[in-house]
Amino acid sequence: MSTDWDLIGYVISSTHRVAVLRRLATGPATPSQIAADTSISISHVSRALGELREKSLVDLLVSEERKKGRVYSITTDGEEVWNTIEAENLT
Repeated sequence: MSTDWDLIGYVISSTHRVAVLRRLATGPATPSQIAADTSISISHVSRALGELREKSLVDLLVSEERKKGRVYSITTDGEEVWNTIEAENLT
């Protein structure tokens, strides 16, 4: 993937998306773990996860039907976007 500046701009335009992607870059987590680790409300975490998922930057690791214990991870594209954000000091 070449550097997708539109995607990077989309992520860094929201502190919540940045925080969620930063947390998932360290390993898979549930929304409640992300909320606890980032001090962001669960509703903001859930919204950010949905937005990042639409852009294929994070994946749901459990079946779509699960309402509890949903585990998310960063995708390869998400890692590339995050690495660029960090390398360019965009946070």
